[in-house]
Amino acid sequence: MTDDIDQRARARLRADESGPRRRLSLVDAAAEFARHPSPWLIGTTLVGAVTARIVVGDWRLWDTLLPFVMLAVFPFFEWVVHVVILHWRPRRIGALTIDPLLSRKHREHHTDPRDVPLVFIPWPVLLWLLPLVTAIALFAFSRTGLGLTYLCVVAALGLVYEWTHYLIHSDYVPRTRAYRAVWRNHRLHHYKNEHYWFTVTTTGTADRVLGTYPDPAAVAKSPSVKDLHRRDPLSDPLAG
Repeated sequence: MTDDIDQRARARLRADESGPRRRLSLVDAAAEFARHPSPWLIGTTLVGAVTARIVVGDWRLWDTLLPFVMLAVFPFFEWVVHVVILHWRPRRIGALTIDPLLSRKHREHHTDPRDVPLVFIPWPVLLWLLPLVTAIALFAFSRTGLGLTYLCVVAALGLVYEWTHYLIHSDYVPRTRAYRAVWRNHRLHHYKNEHYWFTVTTTGTADRVLGTYPDPAAVAKSPSVKDLHRRDPLSDPLAG
């Protein structure tokens, strides 16, 4: 599978270098975005959560405060997931190999950052993740209304993440200073060094706090930026 992705990536690179790349409009980008299952699964959850939240009512102060708390925490959550899960190094425990689907797909994504399906959260993951988040919303909060507020924000953040991540890897050209900063931050992670610049939807907010936002000029290009955990018999627990 990895060899096939690598071959497609090389073919895509040759095609990109053979002529000018077309500019993608936001309308065209949205049309492509809507062709993939992840936005539909998350969007359906969002519509259901918003509808249920309106029906339940019972609005209180925490329904206003919780979204701001979640917005403040999200860049750090995003950073932790990226570092700990997406960049997970496969491990063996006896005969069992621990290598989650999210981690495998993210390695493929680094191999070919322009392969659109690999940009999105894998839909098999969402088939268990979205019900889990819904269960947390319904059973982990003191009020159903507050849990549904949480679910609305989680789904909205998920859609924002998917859209931002997709747009960064598309041919859409940044037209605002704010988006260009976000675009540049994530592309440094993919094309400069995979050990830095882990945030996706913000301008390196968590990276700045957690020490993974160096001056790009001071960072060497990583030889494994497109081949995470390069197979080395001395360091790879799965090699040999």
